Amino acid sequence: MKVNNKKLPKKTGRRPKLDPAKFRYTISFNQEEHNRFLELFEQSGMQVKAHFITSCIFGKTIKTVKLDKGTLDFYMRLTSFHSQFRSIGVNYNQVVKLLYGGLSEKKAAAYLYKLEKQTAEMALLCQKIIQVAEEFEDKFLKNQEQK
Repeated sequence: MKVNNKKLPKKTGRRPKLDPAKFRYTISFNQEEHNRFLELFEQSGMQVKAHFITSCIFGKTIKTVKLDKGTLDFYMRLTSFHSQFRSIGVNYNQVVKLLYGGLSEKKAAAYLYKLEKQTAEMALLCQKIIQVAEEFEDKFLKNQEQK
């Protein structure tokens, strides 16, 4: 389509930025400075080094995250244990339905009594786990926050 022998501009492609970053600076590090820079960059948790550098220059807050292997391991094991505990609960519900559906009331009551004893033991175990998790949090996690 032509208007007065001029082509109309196409509206395809990327929209131009309002304030494009066109100024570029370079910096050189020796090996020690480079290692220190990479360490700080990794601690910041940022994905782009350029964003990290500009936040350092202009005094923006930089978030550093330190991961403790012991804490991470404890968290992973606690999470897997929680999923196992939930699956036991699902199995528990299925067993109770089968007992009431397929057995006489006398047999179902006998099996439910045994199941109730096991449930009480699991409840005690669950309380101990919660206690250990709270002790771990008090001793280790709160100490790390104060540092």
